[in-house]
Amino acid sequence: MSGDVDVSIPAGLMANPGRARVLWALADGRALPASVLATEAGVAASTASEHLAKLTDAGMLAVESHGRHRYYRIASPRVIAAVEALAQLAPPTPVRSLRQHTRAHALRHGRLCYDHLAGRLGVALMRALIQRGALVGGDGVHHGEHAPTDRLSAPGHDIDYRLTDDGAALVADLGIDLDALESGRRPLVRYCLDWTEQRHHLAGGLGAAIADRLLELDWVRRARQPRAVMLTETGARALEEAIGMKLDHETGPGAVAP
Repeated sequence: MSGDVDVSIPAGLMANPGRARVLWALADGRALPASVLATEAGVAASTASEHLAKLTDAGMLAVESHGRHRYYRIASPRVIAAVEALAQLAPPTPVRSLRQHTRAHALRHGRLCYDHLAGRLGVALMRALIQRGALVGGDGVHHGEHAPTDRLSAPGHDIDYRLTDDGAALVADLGIDLDALESGRRPLVRYCLDWTEQRHHLAGGLGAAIADRLLELDWVRRARQPRAVMLTETGARALEEAIGMKLDHETGPGAVAP
């Protein structure tokens, strides 16, 4: 028999600023080499290797070799879910440079949370799907202490969002194979509590499939900053036509790429 889980082990690993920056750098689901992760963490290559070894040994990162290079990626979406949950409690980092401001601004507008859209873009997408009637079960708003069924400790599980028939038709119109998603082992619809917006964004198999499809169509494009994405002008028009997602003061003009 086993006793209670020891949360101090993963918490201790994430408590190191360098290791935390490594996890954030990998939060969009990509695999990156140690040299890039050292730069992202702001540490020497030898220190980065120590961090990566500890995270890998703990099962938080997976590593694969390509030629002479070793690439690291997040081992499970649960790792990013834990990081995002901690971000709800973390104080903001003081911005001391234009580069930091630009990066923070880009991440708030739109980013990948492991393999699905987050930030204002992700929140706007989920809000539009709810208003369109493609998703039912919740309103996309985090009600916190005023709603025991929307707990910070269990994002993605408390509220039973469901895809409607209209939503299934919409997904098919986007060119997504819903049957393949439903037959997979991953839950079709999950949500995350967005740490910058304090609202829900779409996760699960459907959230990942939509993000992949929007990137494939170039409706959403990766930005220069790691994890950041932006809506293209073509994507803005197409998503407004498809699901009524309009750009407003919450999404902001800076989120749109030509």
